[in-house]
Amino acid sequence: MALSRNLTRSLVTVGAVAGLAAAFVAGTSYGGEDLMPWQRGDGGDAGAAGPELRPAAYAGSDLTLATSCDDLLRWYVEHGVDRIGPYGWTYGYGYGMLADSAVSAASEAGSDSAQRDLAAAAPAPVRSTSEATGTNVQEAGVDEPDVVKTDGTTLFRIEDGDLVTYDLTGSDVVRLSAVELPRARGADSTELLLSGDTVVVLSHHDGRGGGYVIEGDGPVDADADPASTEVVSLDVSDPAAPVVTHTVEYDAALVTARLHGGVVRIVLEAALPALDFTLPDRHTTDYEATQANRAAVRTSEIGDWLPTFAVDGGPAEQLFDCDQVAVPDEDAGLGTIAVVGFDAATPDTTSATGLAVDSELAYASTDQLYLATSPSYDVMDRCFDCFEPVPPRGWGRLLPSWVPRPSGASDAWDKQTDDGTSHLYAFDLDGIDTTFVAAGEVDGVIRDRWSMDAADGTLRVAVGPSWRTGTGNSVVTFRQEGNDLVEAGRLDGLGVGEDIQSVRWFDTLAIVVTFRQVDPLYAIDLTDPDQPVLLGELKIPGFSAYLHPLGEHRLLGLGEGPGAADAWGAQAALFDVTDLAQPRQLDVVSYGPGTQALATIDPRQLTWLPDGRTVLSVVSDYNRRGPVGYVSVLTLGGGRLDNRMVPVEHSNDVAAIRLVPLADGRVVLVTAKSAAFLVP
Repeated sequence: MALSRNLTRSLVTVGAVAGLAAAFVAGTSYGGEDLMPWQRGDGGDAGAAGPELRPAAYAGSDLTLATSCDDLLRWYVEHGVDRIGPYGWTYGYGYGMLADSAVSAASEAGSDSAQRDLAAAAPAPVRSTSEATGTNVQEAGVDEPDVVKTDGTTLFRIEDGDLVTYDLTGSDVVRLSAVELPRARGADSTELLLSGDTVVVLSHHDGRGGGYVIEGDGPVDADADPASTEVVSLDVSDPAAPVVTHTVEYDAALVTARLHGGVVRIVLEAALPALDFTLPDRHTTDYEATQANRAAVRTSEIGDWLPTFAVDGGPAEQLFDCDQVAVPDEDAGLGTIAVVGFDAATPDTTSATGLAVDSELAYASTDQLYLATSPSYDVMDRCFDCFEPVPPRGWGRLLPSWVPRPSGASDAWDKQTDDGTSHLYAFDLDGIDTTFVAAGEVDGVIRDRWSMDAADGTLRVAVGPSWRTGTGNSVVTFRQEGNDLVEAGRLDGLGVGEDIQSVRWFDTLAIVVTFRQVDPLYAIDLTDPDQPVLLGELKIPGFSAYLHPLGEHRLLGLGEGPGAADAWGAQAALFDVTDLAQPRQLDVVSYGPGTQALATIDPRQLTWLPDGRTVLSVVSDYNRRGPVGYVSVLTLGGGRLDNRMVPVEHSNDVAAIRLVPLADGRVVLVTAKSAAFLVP
């Protein structure tokens, strides 16, 4: 097979001093009145000196290519010994997780004419529809994996480890065939992509990573269940008789996958090495086991760290060479990310790029890919020995990410806990090739992939607070300068003391929703990305966890809020954003206590039919024995939402429900065991 490997070999490492100084000038200085008592570091006395608080963003790529396998191995070992305990890898390291959350950026500033056109456009939402394959996606033109796809005449779906096909040309949905997929049965997740006459199936087995983990009464050997991802391509030119053409197996966890222009690009996270670790017993203390396990890390080989792949059942090969792995100067989490591109019909011919970080955030536009690391909220869970001798008074075992570094923390705090900073990595996409182009950092927490976006050469990021920032949320913009993502503009102080619940980006507009007791909805003008401007805000009870544009003047928010007698449950809210200085809530549909709008968890469970001005959304009702799945049929008219509830599932399989729109206006209702045309 042909394996094309590329990564930019001339990375310009620019010092961060100038960019950091500029960020201090441009950033907001957070005062004591915006801080929680423990964030002032004074036990509540505003007059005492508090911890140093920095602006939420600064530049600096600090990323270089490994010069040799010895250098790369030395980097892995140096960072790996700090993650070792008596049972091997500790504090959650070494797990493969499917977290289809992401970050996006653009690598080049737009042309002068494009910038003039951008400045002339008034900020406004735009109509958003599903991809041609039927999936509600984040980025137009970039398809996302799902359990069901269509080309308009045939429906393809995953069911019990099989690829099942249906004919959609008649008055009824007719089942055509079922093909068993290799290793799909028993997978933690199996989804598909559709490109022309090729279906690409992605089966993901979570595994436990290397070493031992604690489950139930004691340690479990995680090596016996490693994470893996299998890519299966099928020729579906005859939907009644699909044929498996290739299988490629990777010994790494699937982070995400995207399809654009016939090219599939997958992001994989390699588990930490499965080494010969020593377990404590009556003859071996925890300390002795830890020292032995650290010795095992020091004697590891480079092949233990880098991911492999096998084509059509052949021998496993290393996915890329050592000098194709980019290594950060700062600790962005121990791990190895692999980005693999291939044409849908030929997954055996790939282009692979490596990055020595632990990342679960990935976003792809039509021409770029962006990876990010972000601080987590489980500081104490990951650092049981970071205090000397005990945590400061009042600290709980679980802490939000914005808690400051305490004066009693040891050096282990800096090594084992998050540093409050999100790291950003930008890649150019060209055919199946992926090339690193820039990196940067932003202080704060990136909630998910919807918190990032790119437009005309500008990266836009919505960040929540970490212990390095104040308690407000920010929108920060970046441009690429050389190999650095440099802060261009910012807007601070959104939803002080609140969490970001949802973000939706448009060409020159961002809508951000935060929540604590009420639901502030912020409209932010990004016409000049160097100077984001708050246009208006709306405060209402409840919150919207997913936003969907319904044209230039209407926005739908799905989330939770109070209904009759202030009983909280799922709700759908219709917003008028004609005047962004004064956004208004026009109508609310309350689904009642014990309900959940599932698109707030998985946006693929929402379909917008613009011609009929109708939204189809899956709602689960937990008030009965087991959940009941409904399709909420929301019709817009006269600034109101008319709702009809159609029961479609009486089992725990409500997450499998999909509503697939066809070009002729019909909609296919897909449940866990059936597919039929929806009759609202």
